[in-house]
Order: sequence, then C-alpha cells, then structure tokens
Amino acid sequence: MNKTTEFIKKKTENFKPEIGIILGSGLGELADEYCDYAISYNDIPNFIKSTVQGHKGRLVFAEIMGKKIVMMQGRNHFYEGHSMGEITYPVKVMKALGIKTLILTNAAGAVNENFKPADLMLITDHINNMGANPLIGPNDNTLGERFPDMTEVYKKSLIELAKTCALKLGIAVQEGVYWANSGPSYETPAEIKMIRKLGGDAVGMSTVPEAIVANYCGLNVLGISCITNAASSESGSKLSHQEVIEAADIAKNKFKSLILDIIKHI
Repeated sequence: MNKTTEFIKKKTENFKPEIGIILGSGLGELADEYCDYAISYNDIPNFIKSTVQGHKGRLVFAEIMGKKIVMMQGRNHFYEGHSMGEITYPVKVMKALGIKTLILTNAAGAVNENFKPADLMLITDHINNMGANPLIGPNDNTLGERFPDMTEVYKKSLIELAKTCALKLGIAVQEGVYWANSGPSYETPAEIKMIRKLGGDAVGMSTVPEAIVANYCGLNVLGISCITNAASSESGSKLSHQEVIEAADIAKNKFKSLILDIIKHI
C-alpha cells in the first residue's frame, strides 16, 4: 500500500482527493473531460490492467466543481480471473489517499419490468450472488472491523441528495436493488425470473465487492446504475456487450450532468 500511494502522490504532486468515482462500462467520458493528472493502471505498483471494452484503465485526478476528485476510468472484474482482493484494492488505495465519499457506477441489465434502457437507477441496496466476499482472509484492523455492519451500505443522505439533484435537472431516476452475479455470461430467462422474485431490480457483474470494501473502510457510498438492456432474452432478443456500450452512450449526458451536480453539493 505504501509503495502504491507514494508512487501516486509523486505522479500527482501530492493531489489529495476527497471524493472517489468508479466509472463503469461506457461511462468513462467524464474522466476525459476533467483530467489534471492521469496514470495508467499498468504503471501503478500493485494495480492490475483493465481488459474490458469501454474501460480505459486509468486513474484520473481532477478538480471538479471545487472538489478534488479521483476517478477510476474503468474497473477490474471478478470474471476476468482476478481475486476479490485484487479488484477491490483500488478502493483501499483511494481511502488511503484521503477520500471520504465513493460514487460507484455501472452498466446493468433491467430486471424490474418498469425499467428501460438508458434509465438511471439509484442503488438502495444490493444482493451478493457472486459466491465470494472481498473481506475473506486476515483482517486489517487499521482499515475496518472483522464483522462490518451492512445495514446502510448506500448512504441514505446521498441517495436523497441524488434525487434532489435529479429533480432539479429534470432527470427521471429509478431506485432499486442491485443484484451481482459473477459473470461473464449473461443471465438466462429463468435466472431473471428468479432474481425478480427474490427482490432484484437490476443485475450486473461488478460494484458489490467495491461497495462492501468501501463500507468496511468507513466511506460514504452512492451507487448509480445505467440500465442498458432488458437483462435477458425473455423477449427473444439476444444480448451483447456492444448493446451495453451503446445504451450507456445514450445515457452519458444526463449521467454526467447528474454526477456533476451531486459533486457540487457533497
């Protein structure tokens, strides 16, 4: 950790971020528009390379709306073969750099039948169906408790702030529970029916490990899903990652507007 943070501080002239943002598939444009410093994951000690289309794989630092921000322009995923510890390591690094709030974003498939592509969903809670937990292993008492409480992973005050910002901007937002599977295969129609019955509103392959670690580290967490598709082939249409990128591209302007206004008021 010391090696990682010292490298980053040297490259960014001791830039001290207060808010962290993890940008999901197709949502990395925010880090292109606001960038004071950018470091490739390939160059950062103990980071792993992002391999998924739509993820540039850079740690970007910028002052936005008067706030100092660090953005992950793309994340690593459990389905890429990385360990839970590896994919959540950047959250611990951002905590060590000084952030107090973490905004998690992702591209997710709709399970709730009232959702449609390009909707934004504020995550109110999650269900971890990935078959693993990033806190398994020896506990680091300097980061958090062995058995962290999970009652309010997604800070209610941040959800209310996001709703207020969205209303002011005229952006309709959904609210719901994010269901995480390991991937990389999409869900079958039967699995989508199961998720719906068990309380999931959107389904994806990320975010939950990072949210668990952020909560464990005492960070305030806000989660936003960009709904990119109808989650399964119940209608007979096939799903593709290109469809995910295209839907995120449609939603990117309202997504950026919302994120910027949230940052302004945190």
